[in-house]
Amino acid sequence: MRSVLFVDDEPLVLEGLRRMLRSVRHEWRLGFVQGGRAALEALDQQPYQVVVSDMRMPDMDGATFLEEVRIRHPSVARIMLTGQTDREGAIRSVGCAHRFLVKPSEPELLKHTIERACQLRELMHNDSLAKVAAALGRLPSLPEIYMALTNELRSEDPSPKRVAEIVGKDIAMTAKVLQLVNSAFFGMPRKVASIEQAVTLLGTEIIKALVLSNSAFSSFANRGGAAFELNTLWHHSMIVGSLARGIARSEKAEGFVLDESLQAGILHDIGRLVLATSLPNEYEVAKRMAAEHALPLHEAEIQVFGCSHAKIGAYVLGLWGLPDGIVESVAHHHDEGADFVHSFCSLVAVHAANAIAHQHSRGAASLDGAASVSLLQAAGSAERFEHWQSVVAPDFIGIEDCHA
Repeated sequence: MRSVLFVDDEPLVLEGLRRMLRSVRHEWRLGFVQGGRAALEALDQQPYQVVVSDMRMPDMDGATFLEEVRIRHPSVARIMLTGQTDREGAIRSVGCAHRFLVKPSEPELLKHTIERACQLRELMHNDSLAKVAAALGRLPSLPEIYMALTNELRSEDPSPKRVAEIVGKDIAMTAKVLQLVNSAFFGMPRKVASIEQAVTLLGTEIIKALVLSNSAFSSFANRGGAAFELNTLWHHSMIVGSLARGIARSEKAEGFVLDESLQAGILHDIGRLVLATSLPNEYEVAKRMAAEHALPLHEAEIQVFGCSHAKIGAYVLGLWGLPDGIVESVAHHHDEGADFVHSFCSLVAVHAANAIAHQHSRGAASLDGAASVSLLQAAGSAERFEHWQSVVAPDFIGIEDCHA
């Protein structure tokens, strides 16, 4: 049974939510609490899967409340209800809210958002990792990219194009910008998968506020082994993103599929970033196990954590409201149950790009990046793989030269 706690300082608003959700009252366990402090007490007394909170509450505002929920009850999915004019509140909430909905919210959108959060939680089958993933407020960016963005935004006339170029080079920044622009707060008629479009829609002032408030972006400070992991991961992710877009272009895919392929490629290993920064010791155990027993890393992760970085990354991105195509590509880029694929899509592009990237970087198809014949056959693309290798090879060499 779904369990959802609604929090507002206005009794009439809570009553309105109660009436709105009357149709699911026998299927969901619903709680309605006035004020953040009372809501924290309610959460201490019994568990809820989802919390939906108003932003503007006098005693404890929504951002403060959800940050407390993130710390004290990390497995709970956190949804913020806020007015369209409250951009400052939305920016403050980026680090603590998974999703943003505009007040008054359409009943079906509210139900769908709650249902989606619960379904994603069921994807994990691992309570400990679900808590780690759900508790995430932000992920670290490469220091040099973070500095480049900061310098650009502090210039007299920041260039949206330049800002988009910088954001698009970083895993964490890409994820957070797509999270915000795809929230109901901005009322986009369809999901946005292009970073350039996202920056244009948000505007450089909002990006600047996100950076300077430190609520969404942060520089990775550790210069040790974890920093090396981040650089290696960044390099591989940028290559896979570029190759995936090249493969999609060779298939004459629509523009939205091109954007999805690029962003899904960049984000496909974001679960590794979650593990490397949140559970570094356990992640090192998985890496050693993979090396010592000649296992693909994602299989070693399943033995250590109970699920792979692919599922963890998809869970985080799904909670953040990114387009389904990106979430599915991240979840199944190692062919974990991708039997729903029947034609070319961003998942096929990312899967093939990942295999090609590993093949080029190691001189042969690696355990981590072997192409799945079954997935390619299901998509009707098995005979295209060799062609894709030849098509994107020049792009791969160019990328390697840029980052050597």
